[in-house]
Amino acid sequence: MPERTTVPIAPLPQFEADLAEHEAAEQDRLAYERLNAPKTIVIRHGIMKLVAELPYNGEAKPGCGSKIVASTTRGTELGEMLTSTCPNSGCSKSVSRKEMLEYIENSGGRNYPFSQSGRILRIATKEDIDAQAAIEADRSRIRSEVSRLAKEHGHDFKVVEAEAILGGERLTVYVASEHRVEARAFTEAVEKHVGAHVTVRAIGARDEARITADYERCGQHCCCKNFLKVLKPVSMRSAKQQKATLEPLKISGRCGRLMCCLRYEDSTYQDLKKNLPNRKKLVGTPEGNGIVIDSQILTQLVLVELDGPARTRVAIPVENLTEPSDEAPATAEPTRTDRPRRDSQRDARREPKREPRRDDRRPSTPASSPDSGQAAGPASPRTDQAGAAEGEPRKKRRRRRKRSERGEAGPTGQSQTDQSSTDQTPSAGSPPSSESRSDSPGSGPAAEGIGDTGDAGGPTRKKRRRRRRRRGSGEGGSEGGGAGGTNPPTGSGPDTQGG
Repeated sequence: MPERTTVPIAPLPQFEADLAEHEAAEQDRLAYERLNAPKTIVIRHGIMKLVAELPYNGEAKPGCGSKIVASTTRGTELGEMLTSTCPNSGCSKSVSRKEMLEYIENSGGRNYPFSQSGRILRIATKEDIDAQAAIEADRSRIRSEVSRLAKEHGHDFKVVEAEAILGGERLTVYVASEHRVEARAFTEAVEKHVGAHVTVRAIGARDEARITADYERCGQHCCCKNFLKVLKPVSMRSAKQQKATLEPLKISGRCGRLMCCLRYEDSTYQDLKKNLPNRKKLVGTPEGNGIVIDSQILTQLVLVELDGPARTRVAIPVENLTEPSDEAPATAEPTRTDRPRRDSQRDARREPKREPRRDDRRPSTPASSPDSGQAAGPASPRTDQAGAAEGEPRKKRRRRRKRSERGEAGPTGQSQTDQSSTDQTPSAGSPPSSESRSDSPGSGPAAEGIGDTGDAGGPTRKKRRRRRRRRGSGEGGSEGGGAGGTNPPTGSGPDTQGG
């Protein structure tokens, strides 16, 4: 008989892992048996995923995810256990009551759909689960019947869902409408059809998506259906700050509104954006000064256009940015940082337009005496052109004429009228003679009545200004001679004397 050989059996890793899991499960079972049953249980119930904390008096110790039959404000319905709030709850995943209230306060406060009215009846049995499955299967038929009754009563709202509960004492009809729906006759018709109390509730687009939607483009369940209980509005500012594009199809959810997840990282984006400089700001970089062109919030990179003829653009981390240096860029063409130099060029262009000083003004044209053989007349255009050629502004020449007409002292300390004819000044009250007139800008018919601008005997200031303009342009011929007022000068005037 051959001799038998024994082969040693080496322990496999998979067997060892299974044994360790079995031992851990056994320890959990022993620890579970030593704990007491929970006194309060938090459940989630209804199609709108309402949350309630209800007392429990049973002996069984359910765990998270167990099906619970509870009596709520709507009636007897089937819910799902979320957690228990007592310290000796029988599950290591339970939370304290303080933690639960803090979560509710941070998730919406009073707007959070939380209730404490009701109680836990029992742990759901197989019959309870089968009855709830039959109600779920019959939901589409009830919704179709309700939609038909709504059309018969002349209502144009959309029936989103018709929810019946396990006890059968209430039917909740959800209709898509932003306003309250008044449908008393419709409600009575539905109550007769289903044999239960009917409640019509108007919901918006976001609540409609919570009931009908399933998955989003991210691959996860819609946030409004999974865990969000309070649907706060989302601003367009968050979309502009977080998304590179504002295409409606990419920033809208299943409800057609801005995605709720834009609010999750809004505070983070705001904190990161505070570190970035504004656009068109002058900053310093390791490669020189430049202007900020663009920036990225998540990567914290800044696109800078460097000063210089090449206009190079580089991406610099925000921590490498410094204050701009005082060195001017080595470029001949003006840049955005050359504003002081452009201002100095603008001032240089304006330099010829500055008003001349009093000492640089051209003295008035001396009046021609009667013995010179030259007839007195108004100032010729050639004289004005000469004054303009010397750079004297027209406004200054007009002021000089006014001073000469009023007899004021000029730059030399003596009035221009006295310089031209001191011995031929007419006495007060007598009309001026033709010999007292000269070619100076302050003489002639326009000077009549000067000194008493408001007197009835002289022309108004507006008329004198018009006459001066005509003389300056060479058109003051026959119009300037006979408009001296009520006492016109006798003899030949400037328009009748020859040169």
